[in-house]
Amino acid sequence: MKDYQYTIILHLNAEQGGYTVTVPSLPGCVTEGDTIEEAIAMAKEAIQLYIESLLADGEPIPEEKEHTQAIVINVAA
Repeated sequence: MKDYQYTIILHLNAEQGGYTVTVPSLPGCVTEGDTIEEAIAMAKEAIQLYIESLLADGEPIPEEKEHTQAIVINVAA
């Protein structure tokens, strides 16, 4: 079994609470969780299922060559 690394994006759901998670390298791979920890755990499970589906269909598994990094900065205007 091969290990893969994917960037996940956690989107705060201010209205309903919790987080929605997207995986930019895996189109349509979306999940959610009530806490950051739960959202990350759900993302791992969603990615595993996505990869299993690709393997079952004989499709190639996308691999990230570069990983996106996000940094929050303050700017006065």
